Amino acid sequence: MKWSEVSIEAEARETDLVAACFYDVEATGVVIEDLPDGRVMVRAYLPVDDALDGRIEAFRAGIAALADADGFDAAACPITSRIVQDSDWENNWKAYFHTQRVGKHIVIQPSWEEYTPLAGDVVLRLDPESAFGTGTHPTTAMCLRALESLVRGGETVFDVGTGSGVLAIAAAKLGAGKVVAKDYARASAEVAAKNVAENGVQETIETGVSDLLATFDGQAELVVANIIADIIIRLFDELDAHLAPHGRLLASGIIDERVADVTEAAVAHGFVLEDMSTDAGWAAMVLKRAGE
Repeated sequence: MKWSEVSIEAEARETDLVAACFYDVEATGVVIEDLPDGRVMVRAYLPVDDALDGRIEAFRAGIAALADADGFDAAACPITSRIVQDSDWENNWKAYFHTQRVGKHIVIQPSWEEYTPLAGDVVLRLDPESAFGTGTHPTTAMCLRALESLVRGGETVFDVGTGSGVLAIAAAKLGAGKVVAKDYARASAEVAAKNVAENGVQETIETGVSDLLATFDGQAELVVANIIADIIIRLFDELDAHLAPHGRLLASGIIDERVADVTEAAVAHGFVLEDMSTDAGWAAMVLKRAGE
């Protein structure tokens, strides 16, 4: 299959705005590359089909609208695109994605590499394909490290916007009793299902498609959302129905400049910050209900 790789360079503080424009044109996800001087390259992949030209024009219009509404310097953020094949995805991942230890116990192992586990290792075999989340970006790595202490065994975990499924697989291998992992993009949900099977945790993890928590049933002791600040803020509207008493929300994908916005939304919905970690301009927040 052919994809159009659409890229735009922007200030790191503008990441959420750009990502929202990509999601508005039904991108399956975004890749964020940190650049020098506080800038980022934001990329998304759109299928090459009859709707492609319209989606790209709509994205350009969305970026232009930011200049009017938010003072976004569109002239300093040129948009480029190129056509890539599925095989290009595979080669790109294999060139830059290698076995890596994250946290005390978790090891991310690409499915095409060999690795001999050490005592106590929790090994996650992963092939991102056209989904997002190798476990090595600071936003995901912070979540994985947090899961090592948040998952205590036997609990239910909801992974919202699962991408490649890396966080869901980690939760299952750390001892969660049940994990539900869903993504807005069907292609990502399918990749997550493959990775779940590759890791032999399909009896624990249910995968599927969902806009935030819309198709999640019941409640979880831990809700994980490694997305972007604006979508995490939307998530608070749905959280009460799906977070069990004394449960925790682990939220990541938040640039430092948006921590205050997420905190404000949390407080407005009766939540307080319990813990936070930061890395390379990104934050991961652990939140709980006030008084619990």
